[in-house]
Parts: sequence; C-alpha cells; structure tokens
Amino acid sequence: MLHIVNKSPSERNSLESCLRFGRSGSAVLLIEDGVYAVTRGNAAEPKVKEAMRQMQVYALRPDLEARGMHDAVIDGVKLVDYGGFVDLVAEHNTVQSWL
Repeated sequence: MLHIVNKSPSERNSLESCLRFGRSGSAVLLIEDGVYAVTRGNAAEPKVKEAMRQMQVYALRPDLEARGMHDAVIDGVKLVDYGGFVDLVAEHNTVQSWL
C-alpha cells in the first residue's frame, strides 16, 4: 500500500495516523506541506526514522525545493519527481491519501 500525506505534521496528525496504521512493506509519500516531516530537526523526525525501519519513505522533490528544504532531508528518505510519483502509484495496488 502507498500512503500519501500532504499536511504538515505541525498542522494535522495525518502523518501520525498514517504511520500508526502503516504495515511493514508499505510506502509513504510526503507531498505539499507534508514534506516538512522529512526534514532534519523537526518534531516528526523520530517518528519518520522509526517508520523507515519497516516502510519506504519518499518525498516529492519539487515540493521540498519550493519550500527551500531540499538540503535538509533526513538520511534514507528517497526523493522523487512527478514521474516518480506516478511510478509509485502504479507500483502499488492500493493508495491511501491521508487528509
């Protein structure tokens, strides 16, 4: 399953809910303001690092660049472009967007 989160972890608990229900082998893609969760030094960093033990974590590079955060990404987070976003959706049988 691919989980897509677009809200900042400081704005909503979407990421926290997603990680609670995510299963081993799932993937999480952070887009829009959700990309703040994969930056070093933010409050969600420990939860993201813990999730990376069981799930692949991706972030949309253009959204990180738009926020000036592309150089502050947690090690191990995979960055994708829009084509990579489409590939992730195509690779997974189920996609869940967390609002």
